[in-house]
Amino acid sequence: MALRTVCAAALRTGTDLGVNNARTFVTTAFLCKRVPPLGPMPNEEIDVKNLASIEKYRSYNRYFRQAAEARNKDVWWKTYKSYVENADSEHGAERVDIGLPYYQSRRTKEVRKRRQVMKENKKNVELERASRLRTFKIPLDQVQETWEKTTGPFHVKRLADHYGVFRDLFPMAYFLPQVTLKVCYSQDNGTHVHYGNQLAPTEAATAPQISFNAEEGSLWTLLLTCPDEHLQDNEAEYVHWLVGNIPGAAVQAGEELCHYLPPFPARGTGFHRYIYVLFKQDGPINFQENIRPSPCHSLVQRTFKTVDFYRKYQDNLTPVGLAFFQCQWDQSVTDTFHNTLNMREPVFEFIRPPVYHPPQVKYPHRQPLRYLDRYRDGKEHTYGIY
Repeated sequence: MALRTVCAAALRTGTDLGVNNARTFVTTAFLCKRVPPLGPMPNEEIDVKNLASIEKYRSYNRYFRQAAEARNKDVWWKTYKSYVENADSEHGAERVDIGLPYYQSRRTKEVRKRRQVMKENKKNVELERASRLRTFKIPLDQVQETWEKTTGPFHVKRLADHYGVFRDLFPMAYFLPQVTLKVCYSQDNGTHVHYGNQLAPTEAATAPQISFNAEEGSLWTLLLTCPDEHLQDNEAEYVHWLVGNIPGAAVQAGEELCHYLPPFPARGTGFHRYIYVLFKQDGPINFQENIRPSPCHSLVQRTFKTVDFYRKYQDNLTPVGLAFFQCQWDQSVTDTFHNTLNMREPVFEFIRPPVYHPPQVKYPHRQPLRYLDRYRDGKEHTYGIY
């Protein structure tokens, strides 16, 4: 029996070796007959033996420019970009700028102005003394004002792209928010809306104070919408506030098309984006078709799409301002659903019931020493596993 087992193992090992040798021979033959590439390979023109002869970039801008040209150059091999473009025809399509045109001042004028400021600062004795004694204070208001006039709109646009604001409100379009929109919910604790900061629904329970720089005689439209809140349609929104024909910056004097409704992010759905969009009007607009009854507590009537609203009045409306915040569920949302919207609250997470404790007895038998910790009145319990 043992001799038969040894012979079978030897025959099996010989067969495996023959199969492996055959596979190695076939692989070697296949590699020997490998066809040449269909076109030039990357970096073929570089002489590896003489790397010192390669031209240096000398600056990052030149390297970035050549890298962009190489990225956009057509190649003969298959790339992931071509695969994505074939799968999605709109991938990589150029977006349309629907905002106001941006007029940038000449670079030479800015450099001349900056040199003049530096020259005056060097002659200022008090400024030099404060800098030397480390008592100089930077005026943050002037820094904020300079930022809003120079690079601020571009930073806000980048943040809006990061949070998907343009993608969900204006598909295949964007705008440069050149008008700074300031939204403040409370003057006491400084609850301001910036560009993606987090606020609680309790803090945004009432209509905020809106301020922006407006020319005399101009008309504006203010919109507050949420693209993440709709309970039935993923492509639709709920309009929370809509005011049209605002004279100057007096929002209270405008025509309120839909009164303010506080945020109500459903429990278990995470953070929702609440977006303020400021439109500039070319003249008075008749918004009779968009007027909701006041008060409007019907979610069907508040169903809204920003892109459809803009397409309807695009000849007279231009988006110029933007501000948005994030919000998630708290206890005030339950009150909004029950008392304001008169409906049951939708819940998208498991609510764990409170821990059950049997009735307390006066003389507990065979219980741990921390038995009484179960029945303390404080919110923070100190008992462990028992």
